[in-house]
Amino acid sequence: MIVIKEYNKQDIADSMSELWVLLTEDQKQYLAENTEFNIYSKNELIYIEAESPKYIYCLTKGKVKVFKSGASGRTQIVRFIRPTGMFGYRAAFADEDYMTGASAFEESTICTVPVSVIKNIIIQNNKVAIFFIKQLAAMLGDADLLTVNLTQKHIRARVADSLLAMKDKYGVEDDGMTLSIYTSREDLANTCGMTTSNAIRTLSALAAEKVVGLEGKRIKILDEKKLQTIASKG
Repeated sequence: MIVIKEYNKQDIADSMSELWVLLTEDQKQYLAENTEFNIYSKNELIYIEAESPKYIYCLTKGKVKVFKSGASGRTQIVRFIRPTGMFGYRAAFADEDYMTGASAFEESTICTVPVSVIKNIIIQNNKVAIFFIKQLAAMLGDADLLTVNLTQKHIRARVADSLLAMKDKYGVEDDGMTLSIYTSREDLANTCGMTTSNAIRTLSALAAEKVVGLEGKRIKILDEKKLQTIASKG
């Protein structure tokens, strides 16, 4: 981890734009005085399971994955974070240790704020409290959907779901087809709740059907309509 020494209020405002606009000028100053920016290298851990939360994080640049280790030793990726997304706060508000871990999916710049600072602002500002309630409610909805998908959908549908979710979260490159997140087959498998070999076979089958195109870690969605049909059939 590299600590960034120089930054200003505008950098903080840009990194957490949705939250920043809800703050008073005094609260913005208080937040700025207690914030730091860190650069994490690819695959570097940001926090780990069973660690006591000390900070709330906001992704400024890059990509982050949140994951949970299973009883069998396999990892389940529960969500990806995109820029200006906040994470690491559920455990902090529940007053418990982290149930998940988080790491940089690629080199990432992260705005870090002590939990105590955010809690103090929440006490003063009910708009901030409502903001986090909405964030937590959306996270719960996503978790419910993930549970259903992993337990009831066929492997093909799970892979299709994950590819569409990556497109929705990170978008595509200038060609309009290549996902802007370059994911390994192992990471895709950990997102879909399957073995790496199953993910490879499923992707290869979708490529043979001209639904997706594969170039190393780059995945192109060639036929989004068909991919959506596969995802919806389960």
